[in-house]
Amino acid sequence: MPQSDYFSTPLRNLAVGNANEFRNPGVVKAAVSEFFSTLIFVFAGSGSSIAYSKLTGGGPASPPGLILAALAYGFALFVAVSVSANVSGGHVNPAVTFGLAVGGNITFLRGVLYIIAQLLGSIVAAALLIVATGTSAIPVFGVSGISVWSAFVFEIVLTFGLVHTVYATAVDPKKGEIGIIAPLAIGLIVAANILAGGPFTGAALNPAVAFGPALVTWTWHHHWIYWAGPLIGGGLAGVVYEIFFISRSHEHERVSGDDY
Repeated sequence: MPQSDYFSTPLRNLAVGNANEFRNPGVVKAAVSEFFSTLIFVFAGSGSSIAYSKLTGGGPASPPGLILAALAYGFALFVAVSVSANVSGGHVNPAVTFGLAVGGNITFLRGVLYIIAQLLGSIVAAALLIVATGTSAIPVFGVSGISVWSAFVFEIVLTFGLVHTVYATAVDPKKGEIGIIAPLAIGLIVAANILAGGPFTGAALNPAVAFGPALVTWTWHHHWIYWAGPLIGGGLAGVVYEIFFISRSHEHERVSGDDY
């Protein structure tokens, strides 16, 4: 069997796209779906931390606060992915969008539109939390107890695991029946990663979820970590999965963008 039957050629399906995508009603509808799903995710996740602090006086970095954050973000992502999966693919994360674009599963221009929508969703969610709770103390991601470079590695590794899970359960044409549990698997890996990385970086794994709170509170300390780490981790996951696990015998139409 030729080597190409064992390993895929990386980045073979990269597609830039064209400006007409921005005028396509289906693409616009998908971007709007990403906006609302990200809003739901950030509002529930950050809101749970605010509620915990109000009820107990404890911070999100305490053991109970960490468990609550893992459950809230995990459940919220499960819902956010589920409600938008049939419209946009349920990315809810610029790192996921970038990882899928690297693998040729979405055009880069469509990905840019998704990322803009995700960032706007996060900003609106953070602003609504300020209005709804009457507090400006929106939780912001930060580094604690480790060096900046260790935090950077943490975000790369954690996001790699997330995007690898997305590929395995939602993108891979061989997934079969396991595809129906993709939102659950994605929510669970985020919850587990929060338990692992939360005490050190907050385990954002998602530039959008860090950006909205940072913008409304104007807190940018080490914010670059929450962009560079997830984007590198997501891109690496896309490349690795495309090279080693996508089978030539199960190829399907790519870069349609209507689903993962």
